[in-house]
Amino acid sequence: MRILFITGGGSATVFALVPLVSAARLAGHEVVVAAPEESVKVVCDLGLPAVSVTELGIYRAMFWDRQGNRLAPPQGEEQEMDMAGRGFARLAVSSYPALEELARSWRPDLVVGGSHTHAAPLLAHQFRIPFVRQAWDIHERTEVDWLAATDELRPELDKLGLERIPEGDLYVETTPPSLRPDDAEPAQMMRWLPGNLQVPLEPALYARGERPRILLTSGSRSTLVPTLGSAFFRRLLDNPALADAELVAATSEEVASELEAEYPGRLLRAGWVPLDAVLPSCDLLIHHGGGVTTMNALNAGVPQLVLPEMASSAIPIRRVDAYGASITLPSAEEPAEDVAAAVRTLLSDSSYRERARELSEEIAAQPLPTEVVGVLEKLTAASR
Repeated sequence: MRILFITGGGSATVFALVPLVSAARLAGHEVVVAAPEESVKVVCDLGLPAVSVTELGIYRAMFWDRQGNRLAPPQGEEQEMDMAGRGFARLAVSSYPALEELARSWRPDLVVGGSHTHAAPLLAHQFRIPFVRQAWDIHERTEVDWLAATDELRPELDKLGLERIPEGDLYVETTPPSLRPDDAEPAQMMRWLPGNLQVPLEPALYARGERPRILLTSGSRSTLVPTLGSAFFRRLLDNPALADAELVAATSEEVASELEAEYPGRLLRAGWVPLDAVLPSCDLLIHHGGGVTTMNALNAGVPQLVLPEMASSAIPIRRVDAYGASITLPSAEEPAEDVAAAVRTLLSDSSYRERARELSEEIAAQPLPTEVVGVLEKLTAASR
């Protein structure tokens, strides 16, 4: 069987698909990962075959319209979700000609796309092959972002004779069942597993020390989004509540160099850090609200303090708060005393770690990607 996997923009959407891609490949199937040029090296570094399908990057897709006009920054949750829906739709439009050519020449039997990889269902519809949508992370699609994507894709949908974006033949979900909304769509559950890039590990990173260890990260977009750069970390490094903890800053090498120069000897490690390898030795993760980052912490059973870059990022993570495994503050620029109070609570109240461990165990109980490959095989066979 030939399976075409299509990612979104940025490295996080690649990491989310890696376990299922790898499982399919190890099961003997041919796989190709189609990605924007900015993500191709990440795919290749993970040992997977990649095809570049657009020069458009996710940042430009979000903040520039089809005519090349710079868009005003969104204000509030609803505008942010509208922006995301339209941005991923523009990425799909830019990718589509190359994807058509790839489908005609390679002739896949199945298309698998991530949560908001809108080119995947359109391509599957055009070539009359099954389509599977896989969740990238804890973020559920909303009516706002889906309607925005549909509106942005109206010319392409009309050309294909479609009223809306096709639902697909199967939805694969990786969020722990306890965190899914009551009205969540039916899904084939799959165990979430990390798909991160790796670096050689230093013993200090995977061996727990005597002091509390806190991992700080603002995600893989710290070089693109100014608010996720050095300023995000400075507010934490200057906070007295973190003074007695071992600190690890998972960030770009550029930001890491700045932090090490400003705070000599303050950080146990700064730079690219594979979250899945380091989190088991940590007592707390403080981050920007990224979906894949959130899933890494849930998988490791580590409590989280979320300082969301965007208001909409916090929507699904509030379900983790309600479960008792995290605290989410309104933004990344909250008063230092509010951040300090949340840090002290998360480190001193053992219930947060207990609840986080429960979610980790729930993730581990879900079907493995290897089992889900069998479901994909049956789906494809039934369509022939």
